[in-house]
Amino acid sequence: MTELNAAHARRAIVEHTRGLAESAAAAGQDAAVPTAPKWTITDLVQHVGQTQHWVAEIIERRITDPTQLPMEMAELPADPSEWQAWLAESAQRVSDACSDDALDAPVFNPAGDARSGTRFWISSLLNETVVHGFDAANAANRPVDIDAEIAAALISNHFAMLTSPNWAMQRSESADAIRGTGQTLQWLATDLADDTGAWFVERRSDGPAWQRGTQPADVTVSGPAQSLLLALTRRIPLTDGDATDISVDGDTRLAQHWLDNTAHVSG
Repeated sequence: MTELNAAHARRAIVEHTRGLAESAAAAGQDAAVPTAPKWTITDLVQHVGQTQHWVAEIIERRITDPTQLPMEMAELPADPSEWQAWLAESAQRVSDACSDDALDAPVFNPAGDARSGTRFWISSLLNETVVHGFDAANAANRPVDIDAEIAAALISNHFAMLTSPNWAMQRSESADAIRGTGQTLQWLATDLADDTGAWFVERRSDGPAWQRGTQPADVTVSGPAQSLLLALTRRIPLTDGDATDISVDGDTRLAQHWLDNTAHVSG
């Protein structure tokens, strides 16, 4: 599954939010978040819960005009003992908002691509929840298990974001940096069969393009889908001796340059 199944995505948002809340409680409200260095656990919990409530309102109200996006954010409970319930509420609210009836309803899509707004938001929120769930677990020294198919879907979403019509407007420095003259990168998930876990990227003068499948490339990055996702979102290093299960064959600098200029998750 490299296209998100909506029911699977909704369940995963709720499950990973629950795991994030448990990790946050274990780490403590003032704990630093090593993989999001500017944040504490309080910042992370506030960001995830507020984002989920904010997106839920966008979809519930079927907002299509970006000038009408919600201005107020949900308030983080002052008592950390209430955070788990607050996050459970925000996750369930956005899961309910992204119902099958809403999937193709008119809703604002910031990427400006062919996806409906709700399909854009469910992918983006799942990415936020999974990656920030890793952040919280890392802060609490807890293990993380990201389903390979979910990780693969989020990798596809990652490349879709970087090649979307509005990326250059939103992140001009990134868009400029990842243009090229034909350099190619192959990403391979070793725990998924066939082309389900294969992404081929070509850096062109007018911007990068990607497709599923395998082709000869200037650099090939291989590893479990979870590790590839965490490397692409700069949560784990591309190469670090025994600290990573990722292998790089070819121009490592090309792969590292891509990572240095493409992370789009908050934090």
